[in-house]
Amino acid sequence: MATATETKKSTVDTNQMGDFFGRLYSFNASLKLYHWHVTGTGSYAEHIALDQAIESITDTLDRIVETSYSLYGDINITVPETPVPQNIEEHCQKFYDYIQQSKEMFKEDFSESILDDFQEAIQQLLFRLRRLR
Repeated sequence: MATATETKKSTVDTNQMGDFFGRLYSFNASLKLYHWHVTGTGSYAEHIALDQAIESITDTLDRIVETSYSLYGDINITVPETPVPQNIEEHCQKFYDYIQQSKEMFKEDFSESILDDFQEAIQQLLFRLRRLR
């Protein structure tokens, strides 16, 4: 008789999950790259808002990856090339939508909840970026 964890392992594409985690990591790195390039009026506030988002996302990323390792075993994660975003608001909104579309690969409510926290951090960043202008 298979355990719940063994059953879940067989229904999850860990290659797809590894790609997703690499993209989450790359998104966080893209925020840092943008953060280093911020200049001009309001740049200090934008700089701080990005720092707060990066910290929150780093913690959330660690939670979702470690939870998935616990459930599915080792996952091969590859981080894609990470350019500096040209339009930070558009970049964040597109990534928020990407996470929403990717939630279907996670079968557990608590994993989706962690991804909700990731999306919340993006929404908080968008709020701060828009209000600082």
